[in-house]
Amino acid sequence: MRPLPIAASLALLLATFAVTAQESTAPAPAAAPAVAAATPAAAALTGDSSRGKGLVYTCKGCHGLTGYKNAYPSYHVPMIGGQSETYLRNALGEYRTGKRKHPTMQAQAESFSEQDIADIAAYLSSLKK
Repeated sequence: MRPLPIAASLALLLATFAVTAQESTAPAPAAAPAVAAATPAAAALTGDSSRGKGLVYTCKGCHGLTGYKNAYPSYHVPMIGGQSETYLRNALGEYRTGKRKHPTMQAQAESFSEQDIADIAAYLSSLKK
């Protein structure tokens, strides 16, 4: 059995907590407004390109090879160095939420925090095409 990615483990833990909280007769905790307030702050994260450089080591295995094509399904792997920071943040966020479908990319993105994504996007966007 393979271990759950960090994001999946956290989601399972939060789901368990939510069920436990609903079964409780005590009033709901005041954490919900704090979560809502944290969401806009996530968009305002500043990426650290030096930290991002350390996080992209696995990305280079596919995205760092010119002309690389995956065997199944057959598709061209895009170069991501020099891509727009906004595009990279959006793409990784969509892979993480499942809006974009690709098993390898979803697994990678699920393991990243919002700060990790900001750092990766800052580093990759600083590279020359």
